[in-house]
Amino acid sequence: MDGFYNKFLRVNLNQRKTTVEAIPDDVTTRYLGGKGLGAYLLLKYAPAGVDPLAPENPLIIVTGPATDSGLAPASRYMVFAKSPQTGFFGESASGGHVPPQIRATGYDAIILEGAATEPIFLEISDKNVKYHDASPYWGLDSYESETALEAAVGVKGAKAIVIGPAGENMVVFSGIHNDQGRQAARTGMGAVMGSKKVKGIVFYGNAHSKLHDQEALKAFDKEFRKNSLQSGTAKFYRDLGTPGVVSMTNEIGAFPSYYWTKGTVPYWPQISGVALQEKYKPRSKACAMCFMACGKVTTISEGDYAGTHVEGPEYETIYTFGGLNAVENLAAIAYLNELCDRLGMDTISAGNLTALAIEATRLGRVDFKLGYGDTKGIAELLREMSSRTGRGEILSKGIKEASKILGLEDIAVHVKGLEPAGYEPRALKGMGLAYAINERGADHLRATVYKPELAGVVDPQAIEGKAALVIDFEDRHTVSDTLIFCRFYRDLIGWNELPTIIHHLTGLELDRAGIEKMSLDIANLIREFNLREGLTPADDTLPPRLLNHALEDSGKRLTPAELQYMVDDYYTRRGWKR
Repeated sequence: MDGFYNKFLRVNLNQRKTTVEAIPDDVTTRYLGGKGLGAYLLLKYAPAGVDPLAPENPLIIVTGPATDSGLAPASRYMVFAKSPQTGFFGESASGGHVPPQIRATGYDAIILEGAATEPIFLEISDKNVKYHDASPYWGLDSYESETALEAAVGVKGAKAIVIGPAGENMVVFSGIHNDQGRQAARTGMGAVMGSKKVKGIVFYGNAHSKLHDQEALKAFDKEFRKNSLQSGTAKFYRDLGTPGVVSMTNEIGAFPSYYWTKGTVPYWPQISGVALQEKYKPRSKACAMCFMACGKVTTISEGDYAGTHVEGPEYETIYTFGGLNAVENLAAIAYLNELCDRLGMDTISAGNLTALAIEATRLGRVDFKLGYGDTKGIAELLREMSSRTGRGEILSKGIKEASKILGLEDIAVHVKGLEPAGYEPRALKGMGLAYAINERGADHLRATVYKPELAGVVDPQAIEGKAALVIDFEDRHTVSDTLIFCRFYRDLIGWNELPTIIHHLTGLELDRAGIEKMSLDIANLIREFNLREGLTPADDTLPPRLLNHALEDSGKRLTPAELQYMVDDYYTRRGWKR
C-alpha cells in the first residue's frame, strides 16, 4: 500500500542475524502504521504470558506513513513491548529529530528479539545492520550516551536512541532517550531495552516511502501551516509550552498535590509557565518540521542549581515534583527533571514514587527520612532508584510491586501499575474514566478530555456523556497515532482533516465511520493482548485513595458509583463484556 515500505526488520540479538519480512496488505489497510502496526506485531510476536524482561519479549520500534511526508505534526516514533511496569500492553512515544532518520532506514517497523550476552549498540541504515561493542559506554548517562554513540558511528545526520543507567539496571519505569531531552518515557520501554543489553541504536539512511499523492499533500501542508501558525493552540505552545497548563489546573483545583490529597498549591504562580518565561527566558525548541516549538530549554545560571540545563520542565514534571512532592522552586524542579532525564527515568512515575515515600513517611507507615519539599532528599532517592540500591531497590520495582511490599496498597495511586498524569480526576471526572479504562494504565494522552473539562466546554463534574466523549477522543487520537502525529495538533487536525490526510498518504478512502471502525479494531486488538496477559474488567478502575477520599481543599470527590456508571457506559458503547 502507498505510504509504506510494506516490510519490517527483525533483529535477532542472540545470533546477530537479521531478516526482512513483508507486511500483509490487509494489515496496513486495517490498522495503518504506527500504533496499529505496533499493536499487531506485539500480539503476534510476544509469547502469551512472557516475562517482560525475558529475551522473548520483543521490543518494537515503529514510525508511521506520515513520518517522512513533511507534514508539520509528523516527527514521532513509538515503541512497544509487554510492559515490565504493568504486565500489560506497553507503549511509549517520543519526538525530536530522530524519527525521520528511523524512517529513512526503509522499514515500517524494527523488532529486537532475544538478548545480547554483552552490552552492544546497533547501527541500522537502509544498507545494513551493524553490531558494536557498547562496553565503553555502559554506565554513561542518557545525554552522554547519545553524543558518544552518534560520534562513534560518525555518519552525518545519524541520530540515536539510548538508555541511561536506569534502563541498564532494568528499573521498570525507565525510558528511551533521544535528541538531548526527549524521552519515550512511559511503561518501562527502557528496561526492556536494557534487558536485551542494548545501550542504543543509531539510525540513518536515504529511503523514502512512496506517497499516494505527494503534490496534494504538499498543498495541504502549505495551507495547513498558513491557517494554523497564528492559531490560539500554536501560540499557547509557542509562548509558554506545556508549563502554561499550571495556571489552568490550579485555578480549577485540578493540580494534584501533596500526594493526591489536594488539588492546588498556594505557590503555583512561582512554578507556572509565566514564571518560567520571566525568570529563566528559556529557548524554544521544535521537533523536525514542527512550527509550534513547544519545547523550552531552560538553563539555570545561578543559585543552588546553577549548571542545570534541560529541555523542560514540562507540565507533567512540574506537577509531579512541584505538586505531589511540594517543591516550591522552579530551579529545583528543573534540576530534578534533568537528573531523571540523565538517569533515564520517567518523571511522572519517578516523582509519584518519591511523593508516595514522603506521604508514607508522614503517616508513619515507613521511615524514608524524607519530607515534602526536600529537593536534596528527593534527588538522593532518585539516584538510589536508578541504581537499585538502598531504599531505591524496592521502589525501582514500580508502584504496584513496591506498594505491595511496603504495605501501602491503600494509599498508592496507580491504575494497572501506571501512575496518573497531572489532572486530578475528582475535579475532572472525564479524566477519571480515561485513567480507569486506558489500555496502558492511568494515561492522559490517549483521551485528552482534560482539555474540554478545563476549558469549561463540558461540565468537569458531570458523569453523563463522559463515556461518549472519551471514546470520541480515543478514536481520533488512536488513528492520529497510526500516522504518527504529535498530540498537540489535536485541535488543528480533526475529523474533517484526517480522511484527506490518510488519502493523500495511502490512497485509502475513509470517512469518519471508517476511521472510527479502524480505531475500534485497534482498541480490540490491544484489548485482546491485555486479556491474554491476565487483565480483568476489575482492573478498569481507580485506586482507593481517589475513590474513597475527597480532595481536602475543595471537597470534590468521585464516588465508586459515579465511576462505575461511566465505565459501564463505556463498555456498552465499545461492545465489551464485563
